[in-house]
Amino acid sequence: MASRISELVLACRDPELLARFWCEVLDYVELDREEDGSIEIGPREGFGGPQPTIVLSPEDDVPDAGLFRLHIDINATDRDQDAELERLLKLGARHADVGQTGEEPWHVLADPEGNVFCLLRRRLDPL
Repeated sequence: MASRISELVLACRDPELLARFWCEVLDYVELDREEDGSIEIGPREGFGGPQPTIVLSPEDDVPDAGLFRLHIDINATDRDQDAELERLLKLGARHADVGQTGEEPWHVLADPEGNVFCLLRRRLDPL
């Protein structure tokens, strides 16, 4: 038997802002709030399903965002890459330069706090 990823934890300055952003991006919902200000978001069926949840954990001393050792890759499920890019930019994402050449088949973006993520070209079936 193997392990699988059940949740990702992201330290952030503004959990409310990022919860709204990532819920819109991933079609997630708020699942839980903790007294410390943490917000857990995830798929409508909740924790333990095939998709991991994301815990947005408030931290006062979050380093400037940028290229970290781990980042999120996303794929559109109901539109092509260009249409999804337009939607993400309207939600508050912005283009990020991490040294790409411009020839890559993906777009490097940053969320409202500057956390880098990539929009890949391939379209996936929704779960």
